[in-house]
Amino acid sequence: MNRRILFLILLVSSLLGAAPTPDSFRFAWLTDTHVGGRTGAEDLRMAVADVNELTDIDFVIVSGDITEYDIGGCLDTAYAILSHLRLPYYVIPGNHDTKWSASGTRRYAVLFGADRFNFEYQGIRFIGFDQGPLLRMGDGYVTPDKLRWLQQTLEDLADPAQPIFVVNHYPLDESVSNWFEVVEMIKPYNIQAILHGHGHRNRLTNYEGIPGVMSRSLLRGRDESGGYTIVTVRPDSVLFQERRLNGTIRALWAALPLKTHAWLADSAQYQRPDFSVNQEYANVKPVWRRKTGWAIAGSPAVGSNIVAVADASGTVRAYNLTNGEPVWHFQTRQAVYSALAIFKGRVVITSTDSSVYCLDEKNGTLRWQYKTAAPLVSIPAPEKKRVYVGASDGKFRCLNLNTGKLIWEYDGVPGYVEAKPCIYQNLVIFGAWDEHLYALEKKSGQLQWKWADGLRGTLYSPAAVCPVATLDKVFIAAPDRYLSCISAADGSTLWRSKEFKVRETVGISEDHQVVFARTMWDTVVAIDPSAEKLKPIWVTNVGYGYDIDPSMPVEQDGILYFGTKDGFVYALDAVTGEIIGIHRLSVALINTVVPLDEKRVVATVMDGTVALLEFD
Repeated sequence: MNRRILFLILLVSSLLGAAPTPDSFRFAWLTDTHVGGRTGAEDLRMAVADVNELTDIDFVIVSGDITEYDIGGCLDTAYAILSHLRLPYYVIPGNHDTKWSASGTRRYAVLFGADRFNFEYQGIRFIGFDQGPLLRMGDGYVTPDKLRWLQQTLEDLADPAQPIFVVNHYPLDESVSNWFEVVEMIKPYNIQAILHGHGHRNRLTNYEGIPGVMSRSLLRGRDESGGYTIVTVRPDSVLFQERRLNGTIRALWAALPLKTHAWLADSAQYQRPDFSVNQEYANVKPVWRRKTGWAIAGSPAVGSNIVAVADASGTVRAYNLTNGEPVWHFQTRQAVYSALAIFKGRVVITSTDSSVYCLDEKNGTLRWQYKTAAPLVSIPAPEKKRVYVGASDGKFRCLNLNTGKLIWEYDGVPGYVEAKPCIYQNLVIFGAWDEHLYALEKKSGQLQWKWADGLRGTLYSPAAVCPVATLDKVFIAAPDRYLSCISAADGSTLWRSKEFKVRETVGISEDHQVVFARTMWDTVVAIDPSAEKLKPIWVTNVGYGYDIDPSMPVEQDGILYFGTKDGFVYALDAVTGEIIGIHRLSVALINTVVPLDEKRVVATVMDGTVALLEFD
């Protein structure tokens, strides 16, 4: 916006005051309430009480990060507090609600209904939707189903020139992988502003010319009281003021004109994702690729000439490995956000409908179903005649692979489990979102040891990493950015190192003689697991930039494969670290890939893509 125009609006508005006029309305805008954090619940209670005392507020908008995490009833607490509002309120989830979700976002749906809204008030339309990320650490991403909903919502407008406010949690920039898809979708319409949180401060910005308004977090932080934004919508302007929970109102900090915009008339050239690496590494080609139309948050599984995947529609799909043609599909009752497992002709899946399913690999028919007490987001690990699987109901189970009957269960896991357990010697080793790594005796389920030498705090839990083990040692990388080496015998810490700033990604060579890890910035490292302390074998600056995708590096036939949050698949020489090939499949997060041999790898992408790549 022209700075002179903004100055004049603020000057006039400050002279007139931000009080509503007969032809205006006001709403309270809360964001980043983080219930479950230190003061989140108390600050939200104070905000609800404060809003209820105001007589000139028409409704309330809450733009995400309602909770610190969807664990331990935090969403229920937030819902109970918000239910005391005497006004209509409209809510979307934020990244803390969708990334750290024991229920796979199901609890949000049960409590609040849809994770999006579309309503009109006094001729102004408000369209809100979340941007993830879904269960996996990465950038925000607007999933295919939400893009379809947004497109349809806009096309259904009775008046395409109606003033619209878009409400998100993230800013509509590169912190959202497919920001450009949303921007291009909304530009034909009369968008007044993008309202969002996430940054925890008041800020006026723009997204390819469209005004953006970031509101402060409700939390008090280091202040005596928290605060939120009062938005006054007038016939010719929109005014933003901060109201503190102690009842004071700070000066007007932002104002926008309310007018008809023609964003398509903007001739500026804006940056778009770069796929030129696919020309640079022309030795890498997609053999085939398919789109499911729904977000995929789990790895594929490869069987006897089939590739099986599951997606956010709850559908399990099998494709012919050779040509990618559909073979069969099976429908669970809710979204699936975990990887599948194929073993001895059986496909094992966990679903947020709370069930473990076992299907026939040949035709997808149901062999058995095991019902748990909570939505499942964990990866099953079959071995011999058993399948080991974590859960969100406080239990870790061992089921009979043939019948689905319970063999044993361990009920001492207060946090939810999401990653694939490591089966090593007589142990089943897994992390949970409760700060701990567990080792159970795989025959009986008895606890052998549990480890918690990382940084304390739920969000530092070693839960998203798939542990690897060799030479009586267990290796993990947690959100605290340490690579840890732990005794498989008793769970004692052998060494911890922050030298390479790793996060939630480790892998192991086929011969179990090398451990691999990806750092958060550009670098892949191979280490010697036999050494008494961290000993790199090679370190390669791959150049992928900042990356926090929990895509494990996987070695097959001398080639190390992995994906990134920005849609790249890499292949390195596992012995030297030399880059063999790079291919960009998408702008969205790549799940842990499944290599077939030294030339072929199967990948799934958060945007719903399934692909077979060949590296010549």
